[in-house]
Amino acid sequence: MTSLSRTVEQLGHSRYAASVLSGFLLGVSFPSYPFIRLELLAWVALVPLLVSLRTVENAGELFRRVYLSMFLFCLISLWWVSLATFLGGVLTIVAQAFFLMVPILVFYVVKKMAGFRFALFSLPFFWVAWEWSYMQQDLSLGWLTLGNSQANLNFMIQYADMTGVWGISFWLVWFNVLVVLAMTGSKKEVLRFVVPMFLMILAPLVYSTLLFSREGEMSKPEAKLRVTLVQPNIDPHGIWVPHDIMERYSWVSGNAVRENRPDLVIWPETAILFYILEPPFADELHSLRVSLRQWHSALLSGFIDVRHKGDHQPLEIYNASMLLEPGNGAPQIYRKMHLVPFAERVPYLDYFPWLGYATFSLSGISGWERGRDTSVMKLLTPTHGEVVIANFICYESIFPDHVTEFVRKGARLLTLVTNDGWYATSYGPYQHLAIGQLRCIENRRAMARCANTGLTVFIDRFGRILEEIPWWKEQSLTAEVPLESRLTFYTRHPDLVPKVALAISAVLLFVACSRWQKGVRE
Repeated sequence: MTSLSRTVEQLGHSRYAASVLSGFLLGVSFPSYPFIRLELLAWVALVPLLVSLRTVENAGELFRRVYLSMFLFCLISLWWVSLATFLGGVLTIVAQAFFLMVPILVFYVVKKMAGFRFALFSLPFFWVAWEWSYMQQDLSLGWLTLGNSQANLNFMIQYADMTGVWGISFWLVWFNVLVVLAMTGSKKEVLRFVVPMFLMILAPLVYSTLLFSREGEMSKPEAKLRVTLVQPNIDPHGIWVPHDIMERYSWVSGNAVRENRPDLVIWPETAILFYILEPPFADELHSLRVSLRQWHSALLSGFIDVRHKGDHQPLEIYNASMLLEPGNGAPQIYRKMHLVPFAERVPYLDYFPWLGYATFSLSGISGWERGRDTSVMKLLTPTHGEVVIANFICYESIFPDHVTEFVRKGARLLTLVTNDGWYATSYGPYQHLAIGQLRCIENRRAMARCANTGLTVFIDRFGRILEEIPWWKEQSLTAEVPLESRLTFYTRHPDLVPKVALAISAVLLFVACSRWQKGVRE
């Protein structure tokens, strides 16, 4: 008996060992600290679990094995959420494990109807169709999209400009399936599956090699915008004095502007902690405008926005950002559309208002209102004329189609404002950064990422970090950021891969039902 066969047999006889192993491999394959690079484990992470499910017929047993695996996956990948809100973090891990089970539960149903091999060939389509469908829901925390695990494997994922993160997920699940088929098939079949595995490794490398060989001709941007990022290093768990914080921002920004003369200064998420656009704070707004005129620079900052619905009606409070230019023009405002479930807004609150009591506050304000439009910002510069900028806020960077909307509206530069200080020195901020790098690859846009305590960085359109500020350090960073206007295939068709996967999944389910009725199984 070969060692490969013995491995298969051991996985089959160990009741929960395979589940634990798959959960561990999935968890550690996700981005972590820069010195930990285990993303290649995702290429085989599902193998132990899938092999162990080959002979499982009881639905309860399958549920326990799959849930255990997904729970460990979530625990390793998302434990840091509990640093901001312990109860919220626990509920996030418990709930996400259930959602991650769905494609494998569908796999089990299809296996019962049409056999193990048919179910394996169907799994990549089920997986991507579910990941995309789940992300369309209010309840979605799409952080653990499988393709995100490869965000730091820069040279292997440049094809995301055609398929997006969905293509990466599809690629990974297919590779896992081929490994399972090679392990469970006969000796004669091994080569039949090993060759496609080799090609699946080679193809992304060839694509990236060709892409980077043309980098010289592609790296001539139409223009560059000088941008200064301000990282104030304010502990979000501390006691805030909003006006003192504003003075701190102004001091750091003023020094940076005198040295670098940027076109745009960026402050992080909720940098302005009071309702600066409301009449009671007119003096503070005037003072900020005076600073901008002295700097000869525009300011893009996170702030708390309010809207009045009418007499005797509660205020609508938004996590927002604004672009304020020198002069007295009206600020351009974007209101955050994707809010962290339960931490910022309870899902389906519009339909069930009483659910508002279930919010876990992160910032002293719970129950933010949701923005309704991907508003781009138009910055008037003396050298480049009008420059269209996309700004999204924190958690929104995990939604690939959300970012493409800004780019299709003409955005030539991506900007992200965030406050990852809630998660201390965990690897949560590094995961968040890595996912943002994927958005740059998908859309071939550079990004200026401004964070309260870090990680504040400039990223190029290939997803590579150009310059950064060490986390938990007060500092500013200035760079010439390239502006682009070309649209990638993915930007033009962001939902093509998952929608095709969804359609094929429906066909495969129909075929499985037909086989089950005819008593045909593989």
